[in-house]
Amino acid sequence: MQIDDHWLTSATAHPSPFFNARPDGEISLLVIHNIALPPKTYGGPWIEHLFTGQLDTSQHPYFTQLEGLEVSAHLLIRRTGQIIQFVGFDQRAWHAGRSVFEGREQCNDFSIGIELEGSDDQPYTEQQYRQLIAVTHSLMQTYPEITQQHIVGHQQIAPERKTDPGPAFDWPYFLSQLASTQDG
Repeated sequence: MQIDDHWLTSATAHPSPFFNARPDGEISLLVIHNIALPPKTYGGPWIEHLFTGQLDTSQHPYFTQLEGLEVSAHLLIRRTGQIIQFVGFDQRAWHAGRSVFEGREQCNDFSIGIELEGSDDQPYTEQQYRQLIAVTHSLMQTYPEITQQHIVGHQQIAPERKTDPGPAFDWPYFLSQLASTQDG
């Protein structure tokens, strides 16, 4: 996978208005999330609509609590393996909220956020793992401050309010496959 001017060339671009400049330009952390709209429901345009400020909250009762929410991620990896990019990697996407990594607050300032279409307690697909491994490898090559020690789940940087990507995410598999990719 190639990154050109901070955009993944193989991703579908759906630019989000929910980003701003990184205060120091630093990119040193990768945060893995999950999302399903409505919960445990996959497919449909709802995630893209949320991340681009176009979600019609009258379309589902769950969506009413998302009214006015301004949130984005750099990437979404659908269950099919399709990758959608919302924010250039050099910009600050609004994905982590209140967060702390190694004593540093405001992880949005220095992190890239990847959403996996999924739920904490439902297995992710092999296509998602393959794409996440390939994307992570490219990110680590392009932004060398992202190392295996700087790849975390949302729950690790916001443990009192977040649980994603949850127990269904196979960290040992992901990290071992990532290491194999880097070695090969």
